[in-house]
Amino acid sequence: MAKTEFIADEEIYRRVILETVMTAREFLWLGTSDLKDLYVHKGKKMVPFLETLSGLLERGVAVRLLHAKEPGPAFRRDFDRYPNLIAGMERIQCPRVHFKTVVVDGRTAYSGRANLTGAGMGAKSHNRRNFEAGFITTDPDIIRQVMEQFDLVWMGKRCVECRRKDFCTE
Repeated sequence: MAKTEFIADEEIYRRVILETVMTAREFLWLGTSDLKDLYVHKGKKMVPFLETLSGLLERGVAVRLLHAKEPGPAFRRDFDRYPNLIAGMERIQCPRVHFKTVVVDGRTAYSGRANLTGAGMGAKSHNRRNFEAGFITTDPDIIRQVMEQFDLVWMGKRCVECRRKDFCTE
């Protein structure tokens, strides 16, 4: 049965990253404005989220990352540790992207306020995380709408009327 739920704070990390992203089999779409180092649980230790993405690529999962600004320096350092991300992960930078979206296999979607950062996704300690909120859903109609918004930007359909092309990297 399709379900849509409001989630907040550390629940975003648990429900979106640990319970949803980690189960991707076919594709993962990530949309975020801000992109910094995000560390996630792997057994008893914390590893860069990029290690998770690298592992998904190794399992044949197609990964798309749409973000607004250049990643932070720690993200860049971690990125270089996983060579398969360079050729394997599709990445587009668009300065207009402000939505925060995660779509897994077209069966689950998150949409909310949390950037793909440790503080945003609720992965940091209680006193270091942002106050965030969003919705997670398995409702096919809502997932379709989230995917359509992502895809319009991804395919460049919004570029024609965009007045910030001077800030684009490509």
